Amino acid sequence: MLPALRLLVGLLIAALVIAALYFGRDILIPLALAVLLGFLLDPAVSRIKRWGLPRMAATLLVVAVALGGLGGMGAYLTNQVSELSADLPTYQSTIRKKLRNLRNLVKGPSMWDGAIKTYDTVEKEIAVAAGPPERVQKVEIQRPDGRSWEQVLGWLAKISAPIATAGIVLLFVILILLDRDGLRDRLLRLMGGNLHVATDALDEASERIGSYLRMQFIVNVTYGFPMAVGLWFIGVPGAVLWGVLATVMRFVPYVGPMISAIFPLALAFAVAPGWEMLLWTLGLILLLELISNNVIEPWLYGSSTGLSTLSIILAATFWTALWGPIGLILSTPLTVCLLVLGRYIPSLQFMEVLLGSEPVLDLPHRLYQRLLADDVEEAVDLAVDTIEAAVPERPQSTPATRAADRATAVQGFYDSGGISTLRLVSNHYADVATAEHRLRLSSGLDELLEELYEAYPPPAATRSGRVHCVGARWDMDALAAQMAAHSLALHGYAAGHAGQPLSSAIEQAETAGWQDVRWLVLSVLHPQPQAQVRFILRRLRRLHQQTPQIQVVLALWNAPSHLLGEGTAQRLGVQAVVTSVQELVLRLQQLEAADGAAPGGHVPAALPDDEAERLQALHASGLLQHPPVRLFHDAAQKAAHAFGVKYAQVSLVDRDWVHTPGGLLVADGTPPEQAGLPRDQAICSYVVHDHAPVVVNDVARDPRFADNPVLAAAQVRFYAGVPLMDGKGRVLGSLCILHDALRGISAEELTLLGMMAQEVMAVVQADAAAAPPASPPSPPAEGGQGEAGEPGAPGEKS
Repeated sequence: MLPALRLLVGLLIAALVIAALYFGRDILIPLALAVLLGFLLDPAVSRIKRWGLPRMAATLLVVAVALGGLGGMGAYLTNQVSELSADLPTYQSTIRKKLRNLRNLVKGPSMWDGAIKTYDTVEKEIAVAAGPPERVQKVEIQRPDGRSWEQVLGWLAKISAPIATAGIVLLFVILILLDRDGLRDRLLRLMGGNLHVATDALDEASERIGSYLRMQFIVNVTYGFPMAVGLWFIGVPGAVLWGVLATVMRFVPYVGPMISAIFPLALAFAVAPGWEMLLWTLGLILLLELISNNVIEPWLYGSSTGLSTLSIILAATFWTALWGPIGLILSTPLTVCLLVLGRYIPSLQFMEVLLGSEPVLDLPHRLYQRLLADDVEEAVDLAVDTIEAAVPERPQSTPATRAADRATAVQGFYDSGGISTLRLVSNHYADVATAEHRLRLSSGLDELLEELYEAYPPPAATRSGRVHCVGARWDMDALAAQMAAHSLALHGYAAGHAGQPLSSAIEQAETAGWQDVRWLVLSVLHPQPQAQVRFILRRLRRLHQQTPQIQVVLALWNAPSHLLGEGTAQRLGVQAVVTSVQELVLRLQQLEAADGAAPGGHVPAALPDDEAERLQALHASGLLQHPPVRLFHDAAQKAAHAFGVKYAQVSLVDRDWVHTPGGLLVADGTPPEQAGLPRDQAICSYVVHDHAPVVVNDVARDPRFADNPVLAAAQVRFYAGVPLMDGKGRVLGSLCILHDALRGISAEELTLLGMMAQEVMAVVQADAAAAPPASPPSPPAEGGQGEAGEPGAPGEKS
């Protein structure tokens, strides 16, 4: 009932807003134009104000410069128009000749002549049969010519409205620029008492509209300037005039480019006696349109507005119907405001759904819907696009690294999309799904996995020991086992899967050939799997007493958290319990490398491909010899306070040691400049290896870090780190946040953490540029700290 009420309230508010927009257009149009111009001019006013000029003087100066520029451009264009007007009579003979040729061409025989003659004959016969038409006397009313002063008044009445509107717009612009802060405070007060939401809404709207206007101006200039140059080379008179007109008219969506193209085409038709100039002009316009629409605009715009293509077209139609041509010009900025309101006001949330370009369904629901609609091809495309988007673009990578990245991307898709879709199938299996739905889902998932096997074939097995993945009870368990087997095979395991659930295989005695199986992965989607798992394992042990080498790994894809505490594996009698494909891969790697694992059982990160170059850049930077402790400590404190976590630190990853000068996670009695830990015990080493952010929502469930003594001593349960990159894209370390409780991090928060890391590196590079040059030290040749292991003096205060 509550969603329906919200929708009703939203529709009512929308109806009232539309009525107010229509009946108040005489006031709202100048105000909207003034706000739009305010967005364009306010950065210049703020910049001049920072130079020391009062805001009023800065505002008047910017407005005067803008009016002067417009006036000068208008005078120049007027002069161009006058010259063209004087030359137009000389083109009359060329126009007459071309029109005469076109008329002769049209009058010549064509394929439609027979049809036209037949139609004319039928029409005449019908007219004869109907009888002669009655003659109607034509009456024409002629008004006497008015006096000259009446004509002048008529002209003044026509131009007074635009002049008055321009004056009102100019006044509004000046007032908005003068009292920007006051207007912002009033808008915040009108939007309610929640300053956080209101501030975010205003900031997002301002950022999106400002970005759109700047990008629109750049796009228009990159279109109009080549237009003027190309027309000048072709020989079309007034090339600069038509370039400026094209720049201005592209502010009018859809209609503007067509209008601006009419004039140079018509002039090219009139000037040259042949058709070459017209064809060259047409080709130039088409080429610029193709480049601008398909290259420049997607590159510059990106997702600056957040509007879908369909919503932009509908918005242009809507605002044109409300406010005419001015509405067409303002359609995109105004619709961006509606999108932002829908994002922050619950009753207008349908606006974000209707207008936004972001998917309104997450990946599992989109996959589930495509399979439910029997659209397997689109589900496969969605899966492949998701996987390809997750493959990182490394500056230097080997074929082995690219294969590992692809395997990790497939594994991530199975966790975020495949297994989650199976959870949806399991949750809706008995209540809303019909028999046809279940058949579509089962068949579609099976076909989807076959397509992914073909798109991402596993390489030859490089690891010892065979893995066999089976489902527990029904076909969804078996499909989850197939996903696990594919991911394990991509990571080098000799992994296979059973086409039927394990319970059926046991009953049919089809478990022969498991003598060489080292790990049996049992997949279960049931939310309460205890009794089911115990029953299957008892029967399995009775049938296979001759295969004691088999270690059972239980994959509980849908179990509640209270069943996944410590001791779950011992209670159920299995080797390990995992809840995701990533955890399964890491757990098997840990079990396989148990003899050669690092102390404590944790798994250290592998070295990146550019390790030698990265270490040389790290030592040459001077950060290890003279670390800016104050800068790093301030950055760690800001990150900890912003994200509400207990620890934060800046890490510099050396050959064998990770330095954390100024970090908040420091052992008692350790000087800030000497803080750190071994590299094989640091999560930051994975940030260096992955060349990308690393997030660990639950350290205790991640086999790479669950037995890490350093993290266990600090009771760290959450980690999120982003790379610190130098000017050439080499990862020197990370900026990370850590917490002693379970926590998640959104994409926006991870982006913010990355921006904080970039700010730290910007200060480091600025200090390095200002410091006198020094000969860079060489990295140590052998393991150990060498020069980097010796603590340096604290850095200067940044």
